[in-house]
Amino acid sequence: MIVRYRCGVEQFKASALTHMLVVADVQRSRDWYMNVLDAQLFGEYGGTSIVLELLGNWILLVNGGGPDAGKPEVTLAPPADPARPSAQLIFRVTDCIGLYELLSGRGAEFLAVPHIRDGETRAFFRDPDGHLFEISELT
Repeated sequence: MIVRYRCGVEQFKASALTHMLVVADVQRSRDWYMNVLDAQLFGEYGGTSIVLELLGNWILLVNGGGPDAGKPEVTLAPPADPARPSAQLIFRVTDCIGLYELLSGRGAEFLAVPHIRDGETRAFFRDPDGHLFEISELT
């Protein structure tokens, strides 16, 4: 049953945007995000979710799970096929090649070396669960 409320709100407003990523192992992912991307730990909750701060944004790492009252037909799971992503996070950077070298040295596994396309130098990499990331420099 859907209950409709009249509250006088006429514009969408929020105080923050959190990017939730479903992962197989929150501790392994926490370590990767902190060690590779310099994310800062904000909180850990029951061993099943971790909140990180990354470049002024929140990243919520969670274990998968089945439907519940708020999402009765939704099952959360890490990417089933990393070669077919439905989303990616893009970082605008000032030195794509230098950052490629830094992140590679920290354990990021890039899909290919940086390449130039349509006025950008770009490189793509994945986290341990296959979520896709891009570093992009305007050239």
